[in-house]
Amino acid sequence: MTPAERYGPWALIAGASEGTGRAFAREIAAQGINCVLVARRREPLLAVAAEIQEESGVECVIATVDLAASDALDRIAAAVGDREIGLFVSNAGADPNGSHFLDRDIDVWMEQVNRNIGTLLRCCHHYGRQMRERGRGGLLIIGSGGCYGGGSFMSVYSASKAFQLCLAESLWAELEPHGVDVLFFALGATDTPALHSLLDKKGLPIPPGLASPADVAAMGLARLPHGPVRNWGTDDDVAGHAPNSPDARRARIRMIDEAAKRIFGAD
Repeated sequence: MTPAERYGPWALIAGASEGTGRAFAREIAAQGINCVLVARRREPLLAVAAEIQEESGVECVIATVDLAASDALDRIAAAVGDREIGLFVSNAGADPNGSHFLDRDIDVWMEQVNRNIGTLLRCCHHYGRQMRERGRGGLLIIGSGGCYGGGSFMSVYSASKAFQLCLAESLWAELEPHGVDVLFFALGATDTPALHSLLDKKGLPIPPGLASPADVAAMGLARLPHGPVRNWGTDDDVAGHAPNSPDARRARIRMIDEAAKRIFGAD
C-alpha cells in the first residue's frame, strides 16, 4: 500500500517553510499526496510550494499561521476547508533560545509551550477524530532526543518534547485499532537553518555528522506505520541514548494499555 493509498489525498505539514518541514513536504508530495503547508512566514512557504509543484505536480495550499497563537487551529482549519487531511505532520518546535529558564522572560517559554503543546494537542484532536471516523490516517510528531532528559539549557524544550512523546505513545495505543498510524520521531542533531541560526547566535561552529533533512524525512514517512517511537540513528531494538529501545517502549505501552482496559473498560 502506498502512502497515498494508506493516508488519503491530503497532508497537513506544520512548520513546512524550511529544514525538516520542507523535506517532509517534498517527500510526501513525491508520494503523490497533496499538501497544506503551514508556517509563520509567507515567502518561504510560497517558495516551498513552487518547488513541490515543479518536482511532483501535486496541489499545494499555504497557510501563514503563527503556531504559538491561541487561534492557530482555527486559522489552519479555515485554510484546509473541506479537504480530507489523512496525514498530519507536526514539525514545528525548534528551540531558538538555548538559554537558562530563569534568564528569559516567562512569555518566551509560554510561547514555546503554546507552539509545542497547545497547538499540537488541538490539531491531533481535530484531525485525529476525522481519521478515526474514516478508519485510516497518520499522525507524525517530529520530536527530539531531548525528550529523554532535561538539561540546564533545555528546560522547556525537553519538557515539551517529553509531553509529545507520551502523547504520541498514548494516541498510538488508542488509534491503532482504528487504522490510524502514530509515530513520535526523536531526532538528533539535524542540519537545519534553525540549528545554524542558533549556533551562529552563540558563536559556535557547526558540528560534524549532522543528519540530512531529506534522510530524516524519508525515514520518518517510512517508519510511520511502525510506531509509536523511532529514534534517529538506531534500530528499534537498540536503546542508544534513550532509557530503553522503541521495541521495549512498544511492549510497555501494550502492557499499560491492557491494565488500563481492565480499569476503564475495553472501549
